[in-house]
Amino acid sequence: AIDGPAAAGKTTVGRQTGFHLGYPFLDTGAIYRAMTWTALHRGVDLSDEDALSELATSISIDIGPPSPGSIEPCTIFVDGEDVTRVLRQPEVEAAVSLVSRVEGVRDALVKVQRDLAGRNSVVMAGRDIGTVVLPEADLKAFLDASLEERARRRFVELSAMGIEVTEESVLRDLRRRDRIDSERSLAESLGISRL
Repeated sequence: AIDGPAAAGKTTVGRQTGFHLGYPFLDTGAIYRAMTWTALHRGVDLSDEDALSELATSISIDIGPPSPGSIEPCTIFVDGEDVTRVLRQPEVEAAVSLVSRVEGVRDALVKVQRDLAGRNSVVMAGRDIGTVVLPEADLKAFLDASLEERARRRFVELSAMGIEVTEESVLRDLRRRDRIDSERSLAESLGISRL
């Protein structure tokens, strides 16, 4: 279980760890992005928590190995459709923290993550992995980096995918996401100031 804020290196470490152990690697952020893209694609009002929660419980999310040449660590399917290519779109990145803070969404997607981890040994990375999703994991790690370094990494990653952003806009987005995540009621109930 590898935990930490966005762009702290969870995917890089998780992918390498999975490779060395011979375990599949799952970046749970991709599951939340898949949910967010689906909500946007289906026209669900992102301020309607009940509608988002209902959508989260009604869709099927599954993973597969990465496609050849993909920079993503796995392939994500929603209701059987490969949605991996759309998960890093700017509108998805901008909305994922808003969607993921909805308690009903988190409840539904934690069940998905636990189900995926229950199928076999896995390296799983994302926020809340060691505290909420897999509290009994054999090994837990928490990674962090300065906000500026995280913004630089994410900027390089997005630019490599052909997404036009500025380093300043990425910095603003990460700062906003950190604030949203630190204010989530779940984080407060666990006594965690930043996940």
